[in-house]
Amino acid sequence: MSEQARLSNTLACEVRQWIDAHVIPAEALLDQDDSAAAGKAAELVEAARRARLWGSFYPAALGGRVSSLAAYVTVAEAEGRSEHGPMVFGSEAAVDAHMLFMHGSPLVRERYLAPLAAGQATPAYAMSEPQGIGSMPSTIQTSATLHDGHWHIDGLKWFICRAGRAAFVTVVARTLPDAPAEQALSMIVVPTDAPGFRVERELDILGRHQGQCEISFTNVRVPADHVLGEPHRGMALMRQRLVLGRLLRSSHWLGLGQRCFDLLCERIRSPRGAMAALQDKQLVRRHVFEAHLALTSARALVHAAAEEFDAGRRCDLSANLAKVAAARALGLAADSAIQIFGAEGLSALTPLSGIFRSARATRILDGADEALISSVGRQLIDLEAAAS
Repeated sequence: MSEQARLSNTLACEVRQWIDAHVIPAEALLDQDDSAAAGKAAELVEAARRARLWGSFYPAALGGRVSSLAAYVTVAEAEGRSEHGPMVFGSEAAVDAHMLFMHGSPLVRERYLAPLAAGQATPAYAMSEPQGIGSMPSTIQTSATLHDGHWHIDGLKWFICRAGRAAFVTVVARTLPDAPAEQALSMIVVPTDAPGFRVERELDILGRHQGQCEISFTNVRVPADHVLGEPHRGMALMRQRLVLGRLLRSSHWLGLGQRCFDLLCERIRSPRGAMAALQDKQLVRRHVFEAHLALTSARALVHAAAEEFDAGRRCDLSANLAKVAAARALGLAADSAIQIFGAEGLSALTPLSGIFRSARATRILDGADEALISSVGRQLIDLEAAAS
């Protein structure tokens, strides 16, 4: 076993113990959208930093301890055991940390990346628009015009995660109005205290507010060097970001799915489960089998895609497969656990109802199933044609 693998296994055990001891007991409070929840979140973040569990997958120069994605996904799964884990351990910002580190100007790295790595600044990523189609970048209408050394940004974005508490937003904007999307889009870092930036409203996800917002840009001005990478080359960065983001999210979903599976099995073995002889019922055993099969299969796909990513190979096909499989596995595990818990699973007496709503959203977040399935299907047909 490699040193990275040993480290990731040790970290994963520490994270799981820490999350069970500190995060899960605080979930009811963290679920609230108020100052008490924000205070508790800040307290847990600081405690995680003191425990050296913060930012494990950040670039090594920023204090990251795990450099291999294939090794880190084991840790990420442990972090995802609670919906609040990625926030507490800083992994919800890992993609931004890598993107700013690799593609940000010296000013961007100093002004935004350093506070992010210290846990003092929350990032957001703004791509989807009310009048556009999320899976079609060509429909992006937010514009950015370079004039007198500044980008002037106008547009509207929605379902932007963490926008309400973000210190800065990486916005995808059209910087060449008449060019095709491949040569027309750029990623630009915008501080949320810039004049003209506004959080218009918070949007619910299946009745729950989880930090998704609609935001607007009205002649927002930022310096020219706030663009990531080269201007008009945002599509390549979007692909890079999507692959890494989908694999990290998939790992978190597997952690949440494994928690549902654990609750399912605990219920079967509980005194009430024994009273109903649940473990002797074939249909109950089928729930256990199907959930375990889905989680194990998705986990293998995530690890395989992560190894391709580390090797520098194109892995959008394997990452998309892993994302669809992880979303399905979480949904199945949550649904099976609710079915065995019965009415309790539908209520706030367990975390399952909230997890189930999150699980349903995973089939849309980071790329709708239909778009990914269509893309993978086309690639597989092309690969078979090329091999014949």
